Amino acid sequence: MSHSGKKSHLKAHQMIHSGKKPFTCTECNKSFGSSSYLKIHQLIHSGKKPFTCSECNKSFTQSSHLKTHQLIHSGKKPLTCSECNKTFTLSSYLKIHQLIHGGKKPFTCSECNKSFTQSSHLKTHQMIHSGKKPFTCSECNKTFTLSSYLKIHQLIHGGKKPFTCSECNKSFTQSSHLKTHQMIHSGKKPFTCSECNKTFTLSSYLKIHQLIHGGKKPFTCSECNKRFTQSSHLKAHQMIHSGKKPFTCSECNKSFTQSSHLKTHQMIHSGKKPFTCSECNKSFTQSSHLKAHQMIHSGKKPFTCSECNKRFSQSSHLKAHQMIHSGKKPFTCTLCGKRFIDPSRLNRHQMIHSGRKPFTCSECNKGFTCSSRLKCHQMSHSGKKPFTCSECNKSFSSSSYLKTHQMIHSGKKPFTCSECNKSFSSSSYLKTHQMIHSGKKPFTCTECNKSFTQSAYLKTHQMIHSGQKPFTCSECNKSFTCSSYLKKHELIHSGKKPFTCTE
Repeated sequence: MSHSGKKSHLKAHQMIHSGKKPFTCTECNKSFGSSSYLKIHQLIHSGKKPFTCSECNKSFTQSSHLKTHQLIHSGKKPLTCSECNKTFTLSSYLKIHQLIHGGKKPFTCSECNKSFTQSSHLKTHQMIHSGKKPFTCSECNKTFTLSSYLKIHQLIHGGKKPFTCSECNKSFTQSSHLKTHQMIHSGKKPFTCSECNKTFTLSSYLKIHQLIHGGKKPFTCSECNKRFTQSSHLKAHQMIHSGKKPFTCSECNKSFTQSSHLKTHQMIHSGKKPFTCSECNKSFTQSSHLKAHQMIHSGKKPFTCSECNKRFSQSSHLKAHQMIHSGKKPFTCTLCGKRFIDPSRLNRHQMIHSGRKPFTCSECNKGFTCSSRLKCHQMSHSGKKPFTCSECNKSFSSSSYLKTHQMIHSGKKPFTCSECNKSFSSSSYLKTHQMIHSGKKPFTCTECNKSFTQSAYLKTHQMIHSGQKPFTCSECNKSFTCSSYLKKHELIHSGKKPFTCTE
């Protein structure tokens, strides 16, 4: 390299310290320290990508970007971190990574004092404060802070998922998502929390988790002051207030606030459950649901209520439970004013008003507001009762029914009526009982105006008018309006008399 060439590089470098950026883009007014950087940037506006990968035809604005990309195909990562042996394709990536071990974050946000390892990460973060999102999707008008985020988003519309897992053939829009997914198969979780030893596949997941221990929730909702550890969680929450649900299922027209929620929902229609429990072969639509289920087998309940010492397998279940003690019910039905502890319970309740029951039993066409209730119901047809009481061997179709039943043996009745001090084994039983004191019967028959405390009682009553008796005795073909009546009747044929006088 000539002396003059080296001198020009020095001048370009010195611009970083001086802050001067004399070269401005006429399209978007972005400024640069050298004319060469401006020329490279202008390729974004022109759409030119003259450097193409011979392996996958992906195109790039710079030859250096193509070379870096080609290392993905070759698998070469010649640079290794001396601390953790992680390998990288470029020395710049290695240097950035090493800042994690050193704890250095030299770039600080003047608004909130959050620090970053790279200036580019700081710039992206500052857009949260400024609200700037200069890159717009031509398909759906969604805006983004970076052109790279826009490109990734556009793959959703194109349906392209060029990165495929060799284990299960699941495809992804980004190679980084594929790598994270592959850790499910390998079981690798190299990042460990120093507080509770929980392990994670990515350092970013660990950082988010550590906010739980620190109690930090830097993102606050302007409507209800609820705080969140991540800006994405805040955005998802704000849709509850706005009522926006931009992602709609093509099968049943149910709408969702996030595309990930829609994808999970669509598995109900497709029947896909790619995550299977090695203990009992039960399958799930999400790995998180599998992990929560596996705690039943392990018996682990690491989250404890400070009020009553009740333990839970998930922190979300603990939070929902704690609202019983606090009395908080921040989600209100606009039609009847009834309040709920979480939005999912509000959504289920609102189906009573709309009459929607999108989940239908293939055996008897009975409709349900949620898939879990349909599954419990279907067990009445199949006869499956996989949950058995260790005290009396009575079996149940769901674990929640078993838990309620077990309180008979333990004698626990933690829910007490403030009017008459009568105690109950579940909060739902207490609520039903309290209607005796209040006189409320919110469920009314349209045929004869008779009112009931529960929708289930109303449904059973309505069968008198319709003449429906869907539960039939296999011995004598006598039919009944509900399964409990059938069970009592069947005792006549079996000769069982399970109740004995102690006197």
